[in-house]
Amino acid sequence: MNYKLILSGTLAYTLVAFPLAVVWHVLFFEETYRVFGYFQGEPSFSLGLATILIQGAVLSSLYPFVNFSGKGPVRGLKYALLIGLFFWTSHVLAFVAKQIVQNPLAFIAMESFYLLLQFGIYGILIGFIFTKHSGETN
Repeated sequence: MNYKLILSGTLAYTLVAFPLAVVWHVLFFEETYRVFGYFQGEPSFSLGLATILIQGAVLSSLYPFVNFSGKGPVRGLKYALLIGLFFWTSHVLAFVAKQIVQNPLAFIAMESFYLLLQFGIYGILIGFIFTKHSGETN
């Protein structure tokens, strides 16, 4: 296991996910998400950052074990589609299933676009990281 690649992938995920989450959920659309019932009180930025660091480490550790065709960013995007779909079901659909959401279709659309951005950018980056540093050939 190449810890430098995992660390680079974790850093890439964190630098994409954390600022995007803050800008999207708190700066641009905070009131909309409050109406959705997404926030109960004030968000914990330190816990959010810790969560994203853990996710980044796990996702970057799993990447070498998933065998998709393609090279670099194409392979990374295929991986991101898979993990993004998993996150989408556990984050977006589960949220709507567990509580009453004002305008659930708007919530699903907004969060789907947000996750598409997050995982699309991460997929490209993880593909580049592993290609550049590991000599990926598949």
